[in-house]
Amino acid sequence: MISGVKKSLCTLLACVTVLSVMLVPAPPKASAASDVTVNLSAEKQVIRGFGGINLPAWIGDLTAAQRETAFGNGPNQLGFSVLRIYVDDNKNNWYREVETAKSAIAHGAIVFASPWNPPSSMTETFNRNGDTSAKRLRYDKYAAYAQHLNDFVTYMKNNGVNLYAISVQNEPDYAHTWTWWTPAEMLNFMKNNAGSINCRVIAPESFSYMKNMSDPILNDTQALANMDILGAHTYGTSFSNFPYPLFKQKGAGKELWMTEVYYPNSDNNSANRWPEALDVAYHMHNAMAEADFQAYVWWYIRRQYGPMNEDGTISKRGDSMAQFSKFIRPGYVRVDATKNPNTNVYTSAYKGDNKVVIVAINRGTSAVSQNFVLQNGTASSVSTWITDASRKVAASASINVSNNSFTAQLPAQSVTTFVAALGNGRSTVSETTYEAETSITVPVQ
Repeated sequence: MISGVKKSLCTLLACVTVLSVMLVPAPPKASAASDVTVNLSAEKQVIRGFGGINLPAWIGDLTAAQRETAFGNGPNQLGFSVLRIYVDDNKNNWYREVETAKSAIAHGAIVFASPWNPPSSMTETFNRNGDTSAKRLRYDKYAAYAQHLNDFVTYMKNNGVNLYAISVQNEPDYAHTWTWWTPAEMLNFMKNNAGSINCRVIAPESFSYMKNMSDPILNDTQALANMDILGAHTYGTSFSNFPYPLFKQKGAGKELWMTEVYYPNSDNNSANRWPEALDVAYHMHNAMAEADFQAYVWWYIRRQYGPMNEDGTISKRGDSMAQFSKFIRPGYVRVDATKNPNTNVYTSAYKGDNKVVIVAINRGTSAVSQNFVLQNGTASSVSTWITDASRKVAASASINVSNNSFTAQLPAQSVTTFVAALGNGRSTVSETTYEAETSITVPVQ
């Protein structure tokens, strides 16, 4: 999905991000004695889930065993509850998406779809900043394109897959090898055509959460009415740009999803490098706690830089994702928690199924003794799961809760998930009882 040029641009954006961080005064550091206070009554966003894309047109379908690994939630499984699939511009290729999508649905996941191009009969070339081969949707084909998307929704439904949502366009603002849309063109389609799509509509899926693509939709009553989910990719997006005040102001009743990323890079055979893979958990923390995203969707599920290794086993990047995806299930709600209680420690908290789930990341090179305090809810014990240099979502000793607080050791360079049953009962979470995510230019391989 991402070309070499895009990879370079993302590197540049990342450098700009680092520079901006260097130039902005750092916030005050929390003292060593800071607690993590979890307020179970202070509800934030509803979580739809975590997952990635399956794209058999480019890298081959997931095998039956790999589908189990991706969407199952038992031992050595990722617990993904969201699957993204590809809307091929050629209807004759739609069959490729069916089997993995059906498997995801059978495991309780939701499925959404993104197109890269309309059918060639609906597009035209134009001169974009000197590029005479740039492609766009013809203005007289907007209605036909909406019907094309409807046809895909119907095809998948007839083959056993009820899509949760469908996107208008993958990365309309980074379309060197697919179809460009300007903010005005996206607004036009959303106002006048998206309402005819028989499915939840995702827009605009900007490649770097560029607000100029989505601001016009939020500021237009009709376009906003026709958008169900604001989708964004976060390639090169600085964490300082994760919050979206205009969405908070205008987006009542709409969902906010992060629909594609890989992080921190797509280097060959990078998926198992530690502590680099811990950066995935840190990125997810920011996506949940700073951006308030309701879904977190990786690029290729199976790839040498993805959550699943090419041999179908779970990578260390996958372990970082699983510390969220296996425990924070669809419909859980994020609740307020101290985000950065100590230097290099980052926490977020969620509730659902009468449980509280806390994810704590220690990016430092030394272990940290961290105290947690529950407000507006009680628990008697906490189950613990750890990923670090040597462990992979490994169960650790349970911790007793006293006076609504407990203290845990966060190993150096680790991510730990705590799960507690709310009330006077003990947590019953175990590794086997989780509660129920022309031609195409081939992307980075």
